[in-house]
Amino acid sequence: MAVQYNKLWKILIDKKMSKGELGKITGICPNTMTKLNRDEFVAMPILDRICEALNVDYGDIVEHIKDEQEAAQNG
Repeated sequence: MAVQYNKLWKILIDKKMSKGELGKITGICPNTMTKLNRDEFVAMPILDRICEALNVDYGDIVEHIKDEQEAAQNG
């Protein structure tokens, strides 16, 4: 199982906002921003801050991606 934040980056582009600006308005530390850039898991309170700042829902910023092996097992 994996996550992907491509939807978040698209929203930032639409709002003409940089990743740095997002970090500043949400108070997200640089290490967490790196995790987001690498499509790594972050804590739900972080996602909540992002959703509040951008006025979006969780599904608008993060996507669940099945692993190839998991997908093969489940058909």
